[in-house]
Amino acid sequence: MSATENAITIAKLAAQAAADKLGTDIVAFDVSDHLAITDIFLVVSASNERQVGAVVDGVEEQLLKHQIKPVRREGDRENRWVLLDYIDVVVHVQHTEERELYSLERLWKDCPHIELDVNYGRPDEADQSQA
Repeated sequence: MSATENAITIAKLAAQAAADKLGTDIVAFDVSDHLAITDIFLVVSASNERQVGAVVDGVEEQLLKHQIKPVRREGDRENRWVLLDYIDVVVHVQHTEERELYSLERLWKDCPHIELDVNYGRPDEADQSQA
């Protein structure tokens, strides 16, 4: 079994929203063959606690525009590792130190990666370059 198209769409929306808020090292893993509870893990890094919060807020705001709400949000008190559970997609926004320490990529290295096609330029900068 592989991730559903709906899960992939949600992951891509969340990934772009994270990039727009300066999230980095964004990767997605299709964990559907290994876990029954979700299809995709999306992992994002941020350089400090404030940035983690901004990325989380950006992801939530973008997905709410599509009437997609998280069923659970954990870790937002410390803003070192925040988990947003959208059932089909679980978004992990991690401080770079936590990302290095817990190394989710190593844990899920056997899972297929999902191509996200993320534009890391800020949306307002892209608009100015086309003018």
